[in-house]
Amino acid sequence: MKKIKNWLLGSGMLMLLLFLSGCVKMKSDGTPDTGSFMYKILVAPLNSLLGMLADLVGGVNQYGWAIILVTLIVRFIILPLGIHQSRQSLTQSEKMQYIKPQLDAVQAKLKAATTQEEQMAAQQEMNAVYKENGVSMFGGMGCLPLLIQMPIFSALYTTARYSPLLQNATFFGIDLGHPNMIFVIISGVLYALQSIISMIGVPEEQKKQMRMMSFASPLMIVMFSINAPAGVTLYWVVGGLIACLQTYITNVIMKPRIKAQIQAEMKQNPPKVVVTAPKKAVEPKDVTPTNKPANRNRNTNGNGAGRNAGKQTGKK
Repeated sequence: MKKIKNWLLGSGMLMLLLFLSGCVKMKSDGTPDTGSFMYKILVAPLNSLLGMLADLVGGVNQYGWAIILVTLIVRFIILPLGIHQSRQSLTQSEKMQYIKPQLDAVQAKLKAATTQEEQMAAQQEMNAVYKENGVSMFGGMGCLPLLIQMPIFSALYTTARYSPLLQNATFFGIDLGHPNMIFVIISGVLYALQSIISMIGVPEEQKKQMRMMSFASPLMIVMFSINAPAGVTLYWVVGGLIACLQTYITNVIMKPRIKAQIQAEMKQNPPKVVVTAPKKAVEPKDVTPTNKPANRNRNTNGNGAGRNAGKQTGKK
């Protein structure tokens, strides 16, 4: 329970930061108020960093490379966190396969429950199955890496939209201050590729459940990028490349190793049985006598047939 509270508290604080990151105060003419608190702590530092990096690589026309460098810095900082969460998620997912029969039994009890007491008892059994086997109900999933990026994304959006230097910058002939469909398409394709890589080695039944969600990520990126300045979309393009690399590491390289490790672990220490599946009742055999007439001539070689034959011979 304590872990759940800490998770909710941390997520809540990050969501607050995400909300505040978009609250850059605007003037009546539609430009950001450079004296506002959020502008000072988010937009101004990022603007200065982009300018410094652009100067290092060649001047104002190198803002595209500056955005790429910022993206690489941010993504490689959170890469260990992302891989750690992926490792946890894969471990929990593999462990789930071993306690699935018990979870199915509890689900059957929940469906069959007719009173609130029965539902609560079944829910307690489910919690016990997770707890006794060291499996998290949340499956090790987390959105912390995405939440960390969102304030940076918001600051970059404001900088790309209102910074005079970035508005006049180009990258391989693409105006970074205005939307660009080429970057939008590339970002969507990269995140779709990342979704495809994430389904490598996944059982077919699970793939069917994942396919719907696999469309959500690229669609969300496209919706974010379609009206955003190209400088912001460039952030998602580079991020998509790194996401593909991270997913390949976790799903193709790490997953088989984790699967073998959990298999050996469960062989040595089998899952604790908390709930057993109810045995199926054996249906009684139908012993009702039939009303079919006996066929007296059924066995012509039997004793009955011989007796009848003898009687018939005597009468003659």
